[in-house]
Amino acid sequence: MKKGIYIISGLIAAAAPQGLCASLEFSGLIEKAVSVEAPASSGLSGIYVLPYCTGVTVTAEVANAASSVSVSRFSNLGGAYGEPVSFTRDGNKVSFAASDGDMGYIVEEAGRQTAYWLTDYSTHRFEVTALGIGAEQDCDRCELSFAGNAGEIAYYSITGRRQVISRDIEVNYSTLRFDADRFAYVQENTTETLASINGNSIHVPSPLCSTSFAIHGDRFLRAWGEEVSMTTETFTPVAVEAQTRATQTERDNDNEQKADGSDNGLGGSAPCEIHFEASVTDAAIFREWQISRDPEFGINENTYSDLDFDYTFTDNGTTYVRFVANNADGTCEYVGETYQIFIGESRLEIPNAFSPQGSPGVNDEWKVSYKSLVKYECHIFNRWGKELFSSTNPAQGWDGKNGSKYVPAGVYFYVITAEGADGVKYKRSGDINIINYRESRSNTGQSDSE
Repeated sequence: MKKGIYIISGLIAAAAPQGLCASLEFSGLIEKAVSVEAPASSGLSGIYVLPYCTGVTVTAEVANAASSVSVSRFSNLGGAYGEPVSFTRDGNKVSFAASDGDMGYIVEEAGRQTAYWLTDYSTHRFEVTALGIGAEQDCDRCELSFAGNAGEIAYYSITGRRQVISRDIEVNYSTLRFDADRFAYVQENTTETLASINGNSIHVPSPLCSTSFAIHGDRFLRAWGEEVSMTTETFTPVAVEAQTRATQTERDNDNEQKADGSDNGLGGSAPCEIHFEASVTDAAIFREWQISRDPEFGINENTYSDLDFDYTFTDNGTTYVRFVANNADGTCEYVGETYQIFIGESRLEIPNAFSPQGSPGVNDEWKVSYKSLVKYECHIFNRWGKELFSSTNPAQGWDGKNGSKYVPAGVYFYVITAEGADGVKYKRSGDINIINYRESRSNTGQSDSE
């Protein structure tokens, strides 16, 4: 196979001294060398990973064909312990053999130095002979068993400090991602990138759905079109995750006093209706909503296995709600946030006058002012005991009509029984004064007995 010459422009983090070479040429390679960015702290102008070093010639370009030049190499001891290397020179081209792989080289021209590191990949070649599901699994990390060669590829800075070239080994698998817009978990592919694999196991975040794992490596074989891959058998998830939300039904009753809710805004005046929802991952076999008056959930008043349910809170004080989920053997548990629902004390205030037809929109309806009433019954009578209005809803008012016609101005009577969320019982009765008709009684065509 014909061997070519490859010129690699190094990714230089620390600029080389003015006039010195910043790139190398390689002859004797079939595949191109891979250039790796050199950190500024390394003192190197370039790092090159060669598929092999045997038979490869490295050529550096100096600024002046007549200047004095020397070449040295160094290992883990750093550039201060460099050893001279024989080289040939053709004008401003300086060439030397790269037969000693994993070595640093310094090209010095007229007292100015440029350092490089060359890695012989043939001594670090990525291999995978076995990949499987590991014996130890937990709720956060998944273990894969690995057999092969994927250890660290080290290099040394000009001062002899050990650093590592990432292999960019990829582990691909599927997991679940929560989609807030859909309030649901959706499957997606994910990739974990590993710098190396040291030992016989790989750890990645535990997937949330059934999946297989595929390993691909490494970045150098990938660059040379020789990437190696292997796939595991199907993995059954053990990790459990969930998302929850609580949505309160809002009431726009102008005569209901708005009690303060809890810190998370839930609760207020009873009865308080809240819709609870949960979305879970595949391994969540046991699912339960818990409702308790105890913030530690020592005793649960109610439990629900449905993911979604509605609940009406009618008791004064704070009630706590949370969602819990477990996998099949109970080794992984999810405990959701605790929702606090505060129901305020009850209140009932009863007006004694209103003026239907007086000023439209202003005091033209008789309504009680209330808070946290869970039972309510109201009856209104005229002076002869005829019932004109009744209601079991404290938000509903009386418009001053008997049927479809307004009653005359005068005194009417109410009887109210109610019960608050705090257990307070109300028994109220009294009079209601209808005042300030605009229209005369002759226009209404009604008598007080209607």
